Amino acid sequence: MTIKAIALFSGGLDSTLAVKVVQQQGIDVIGMTFVTPFFGPEKAITAAHQTGVHLEVVDITEAHLTMLRAPRYGFGRNMNPCIDCHALMLRIAGGKMPELDASFLITGEVLGQRPMSQTRQSLQVVGKYSGYGDVIVRPLSARLLPETTPERDGLIDRSRLLDIQGRGRKRQMELAESFGITEYSNPAGGCLLTDPMFSKRLKDLFKFKPDYRVKDIELLKAGRHFRLNERTKVIVGKNEKDNTTLQGLISTDDIVLHAKDRPGPIVVMPAGSDPADLRTAAAICARYTGGAKGGKILIEYTLGENTDRLEIEPAEPDWVASFMI
Repeated sequence: MTIKAIALFSGGLDSTLAVKVVQQQGIDVIGMTFVTPFFGPEKAITAAHQTGVHLEVVDITEAHLTMLRAPRYGFGRNMNPCIDCHALMLRIAGGKMPELDASFLITGEVLGQRPMSQTRQSLQVVGKYSGYGDVIVRPLSARLLPETTPERDGLIDRSRLLDIQGRGRKRQMELAESFGITEYSNPAGGCLLTDPMFSKRLKDLFKFKPDYRVKDIELLKAGRHFRLNERTKVIVGKNEKDNTTLQGLISTDDIVLHAKDRPGPIVVMPAGSDPADLRTAAAICARYTGGAKGGKILIEYTLGENTDRLEIEPAEPDWVASFMI
């Protein structure tokens, strides 16, 4: 009978090596990667294609957003709840073991590589909180960690697992060479929750719009953001790419502004903003409009099927900057 395991697979070097180490024992490994508004599967899909790993892509947006509002173990430097996030992923992967006929879970975690989330204590907490602690094998550091049920039951040979620890990556790079892995991504994570600017915008969203939608989170990724008051936020596209992104996210209940007959940004007042702040938003739009060198600028604005125009002078740069999130 073929033994199967589910690997949390980010597509980074460590998770790829963990899969390879386990596959050496004849174990069938199924990679699993996750999707939220804060990180996607692209890196994992690329790595799975390069290494021949079968990959399951699972959208965990709803569960992740629920966790993010009140993570049991708090946040890191920004809005990254790494311990709770990893426990959630393991809990979901563990719940899929019967469906995929898998006997245990594996991860690419390395003891001591990350000072907060990969200490001995943190790894133990993650395992316990996930509900699957005794069936999580960490092949790259397993011989430095307590023996797990799969090892005790002979499903995987502990003596053929590794004892890597610390932040250095020399051993991983040597191991990659031995496996013929020549291309792998930078170890820096792709999670937006570790980004200071994005985290600041997300905190603002949680504070002022508790009934946010996923679209509101997607809007955080583009443009300049200005908080005018408790109800109103203004988003200004910085370039053509931002304008295209904002146009793709616009709903009929958003107010959308742009300069008439001049190059300039798309400006969005997301649904729920106070229409009384329209002139302020228009002045901000005029501030970033190309060719604005004094005098009034004609701004066109749309709400649903209704379109109108107003003339307004550009807002002063220092005044606009005072509202920036």
